[in-house]
Amino acid sequence: MARSSSGIFVAALTAAALAGVGFLAVQAEAAPDRPASAHATGQGSGKAKGDGGSDKGTASDGQGQAQANAVPEGSGTGLRVVYALSKKRVWLVGSDGKATRTYEVAPSTVSPPPGSYKVTSRDPQVTGSDGIPIEHVVRFHRDAAGIVFGFSAAVDGSSPKPDAAKKTGGIREQPADGRAMWEFAVNNTKVVVVP
Repeated sequence: MARSSSGIFVAALTAAALAGVGFLAVQAEAAPDRPASAHATGQGSGKAKGDGGSDKGTASDGQGQAQANAVPEGSGTGLRVVYALSKKRVWLVGSDGKATRTYEVAPSTVSPPPGSYKVTSRDPQVTGSDGIPIEHVVRFHRDAAGIVFGFSAAVDGSSPKPDAAKKTGGIREQPADGRAMWEFAVNNTKVVVVP
């Protein structure tokens, strides 16, 4: 009989723990300072409010923020990566023409010319031209001077401090955005650079 009552006691404790976790989950979901998810806003987690960045995407600025983060016109159709030089922003655009994610990036000293490219190579982890270990490298262009253009994230999450004396084409992302780019932009994925 003692064995049966300990089973009941353990079952009661488990049920109480699950009820407590459920209560806390409901409280967390209803919290007013909970940031919107990347899927709900179409925005990346890198540079999000609370991460020290500028993508806010709150309900109070809804339409204005949505317009500012809209996929640039004239950036083509179908599945593609769009990089706007003047906005220092990337959009990962699905085959339906809608952005699944958008986020700010930190460009290097040289920018690729506007145009349409394709992902040419990828590396899970290398050392960047600035000596910083980087991951999720997605390359899409090499110019006549040999400058390689691509997206990557510093393993330590740092942003580059480009040396104006060096001509480099790395476009630095936050780690979460780099992972999203890595999963999205396989070899031959279209990359459209707009002014």
